[in-house]
Amino acid sequence: MCMRTYVLFVLLLSSIPSISQTCENTLSGTVKDLHDGSLLAGATLIVAGSKQAVQTDLDGHFTISNLCNDTYSIQVSHPYCLSKGFTVKISGNTTMTFKLEHHLEELNQITVEGKAYSNKSKTILENTISKEELERFSSGTLGDALNSLSGVSSLNTGNTVVKPLINGLHSSRVVIINNGVRMEDQEWGAEHAPNVDINSAGNLTLIKGAGALQYSGDAVGGVIVAEASKVPVKDSLYGKTLFTAASNGRGSSLTSQLTKSYQSGWYATVQGTLKRFGDFEAPDYVLSNTGIFERNASLHVGLNRFNYGIEAYYSLFKNEIGILRASHLGGAQDQIRAINSSRPLIINDFTYQINTPKQDIAHHLARIKGFKRFDGFGKVSLQYDFQRNNRLEFDIRRGADRDNASLDLQLDTHTLILDLDSNLTDAISLKTGLMASYQNNFANPNTGVRRLIPDYEKYDLAVYAIADYQLNDNFLVEAGGRFDYTYMDTFKFYRTSFWKSRNYDELFPEIVVEELNNQILTNPQLNFYNASATLGATYAFGENYKLFFNYSIASRAPNPSELFSEGLHHSASRIELGDLRFNSEIGHKISLTFQRENENFSFSVSPFINTIKDFMVIEPTEIQQTVRGNFQVWEYRQTDAQLLGVDFDASYAFSKNFRFNHQFSLVKGYDRSREEPLINMPPINTKNEIVYQNPEFKNLRLALQSEYVFRQNEYPDNNFEVFIPETETMETVDLSTPPDAYHLLNLNSSIDFQVTQKSTLTVGFEITNLLNTSYRNYLNRLRYYADDLGRNFLLNLKLNY
Repeated sequence: MCMRTYVLFVLLLSSIPSISQTCENTLSGTVKDLHDGSLLAGATLIVAGSKQAVQTDLDGHFTISNLCNDTYSIQVSHPYCLSKGFTVKISGNTTMTFKLEHHLEELNQITVEGKAYSNKSKTILENTISKEELERFSSGTLGDALNSLSGVSSLNTGNTVVKPLINGLHSSRVVIINNGVRMEDQEWGAEHAPNVDINSAGNLTLIKGAGALQYSGDAVGGVIVAEASKVPVKDSLYGKTLFTAASNGRGSSLTSQLTKSYQSGWYATVQGTLKRFGDFEAPDYVLSNTGIFERNASLHVGLNRFNYGIEAYYSLFKNEIGILRASHLGGAQDQIRAINSSRPLIINDFTYQINTPKQDIAHHLARIKGFKRFDGFGKVSLQYDFQRNNRLEFDIRRGADRDNASLDLQLDTHTLILDLDSNLTDAISLKTGLMASYQNNFANPNTGVRRLIPDYEKYDLAVYAIADYQLNDNFLVEAGGRFDYTYMDTFKFYRTSFWKSRNYDELFPEIVVEELNNQILTNPQLNFYNASATLGATYAFGENYKLFFNYSIASRAPNPSELFSEGLHHSASRIELGDLRFNSEIGHKISLTFQRENENFSFSVSPFINTIKDFMVIEPTEIQQTVRGNFQVWEYRQTDAQLLGVDFDASYAFSKNFRFNHQFSLVKGYDRSREEPLINMPPINTKNEIVYQNPEFKNLRLALQSEYVFRQNEYPDNNFEVFIPETETMETVDLSTPPDAYHLLNLNSSIDFQVTQKSTLTVGFEITNLLNTSYRNYLNRLRYYADDLGRNFLLNLKLNY
């Protein structure tokens, strides 16, 4: 009896704490993205061993009630995140912040135009196109893909050299960032296409203007950022293979990518592309010597942990491009005949062989980057990258030099970047950085031809800071500044006659090193100090509306071509002349965007005005006789310019499966000094598309697109007269008159087939220039000699596994 009483007494005492313990505590806090600190709405928190489960609200906040003073295991999950378990000790009401490795669904979309991520401008509108849309350009170029957007055109040299043109600006005014590296690939040339394999990009961002100062301060036109897809932190193996066959050019493209990742954070991605096309065709004839042979490969390895990481990237881009044979002619009379003719003067049978004139480019890119997060300080990143660009241009030559390149340039670039990304408060974030770069250009003197670009060394130093302040849920303000210093040390030979004709003998006598017969060796040492800034705001109102405002100042030092060109640019088929007296050009751009985003009806209207002081423009001035024939002479000069325009996008779903898309772009460019239009401004263009898509029937998609390009009615008068010895007459060379307006129809379709549980085959069929229309694009530099591409049938096969 006593024993039973004692046991009962002990049990009663042991139950007193349980009876007295309160379970009225709360656990509250937020769930954030580990990388940029953004709040994650819709995250699920489950308390182990109970039925409690809550979700974060639109601001990423959560509250779990009725908890005891105890230790709990809580699982936190979010779409496209790796679920993670946390151990939390509750003692009274407790506040916690949970951080997840967040992976946006970038495998299903490609961002184009300034998405409001922490490392890009937050006050410029974003547009998106699907990843499936990007993959349709697998056999094309970066410029082809970007050309599908409003406000973006392309400056073409034939159909294989495509340079993006953003709101009327291109080349050195458009900065391309490839996997965190600013591309240095002799981008000054109008016929130098970006050396980027579009198939290696998992995310592509276009910023119209100099809003992203962390990348550059000289992007008077805009910034294009190509990034690899994020790799999930989990054990996985996946990949894709794309194959495209095309009737025009009778060629194909094959690209494949494979990724292996581990729960530990280690990952590796290998990717390669092979493209081969023969001569392309206009509707009525072969465009002789326009084939292409492209080989690309890349390797990406790294370790991605929550608080630190390191990655290495290497890519090789190698491309051999034929230049239209009919663009390289003999005397002045042939030039006039070619410009006045409706057909090229040289048309040969189809072939895969690439003869002269041609380009042969190899671009190596290597990068290593590490980052570390410090509590209360931010994320520190350090990056070193190296690029080697070797550019060979082959002219039509005879004799012992016929197989030698006429232009042989090797450009080496070393860059070191230190960045700090921190959140000063919940409302204020700051991004700062330092950049140092060394560049060496070597122009091979053994080509037997006067060097177009001289040997030079270039040093760049830069510092920047960008801050944004979230005043409230609807209003954000962003401001930033950047300073760039550039020093160039150049050795350049000038013809004595040219040196004196430019009055250089009186302006720059101190840079003369030596006079040799009819040449003068000079050593220009130039310094440029450039300041850039941005100020913008974003205001959201109602449920669907946003207003973006951005004002930016971009300051760009003249490139080596603008300063030193003096000779025949072979693949451009023209003589180019620079000017040593140039100053930096400074652009002031104001852009405004009104946007409505809705599932059924969305639109955006984006007017802009860009005023540029000391704008460097190149334009034709005459035809000059050389030992290799007659060539147009294009000369650089500086002026004050103004560009203004508007981009309009709209999308309307008029039923469950049907959608109508519309784009309209207008750009006007004016030479304010001469009071005349600028050369090579894109004409007004509009695109309309009807899309049928049925996700319930193998994701079937059918689209019919109409593209109308108006005639460019505002252009400068660059015509001039030349003497024709054969007839002893003066004749006008018409380089100014734009071609007529044209209308193109394009058809594309796709359907998905489930091959295995984890593999999907997408079959696509596309027809461009459906009606086989003959036309010439004002922005195609070879429009003087031939029509653009005719009808093209494309078969696309994509296997995800």
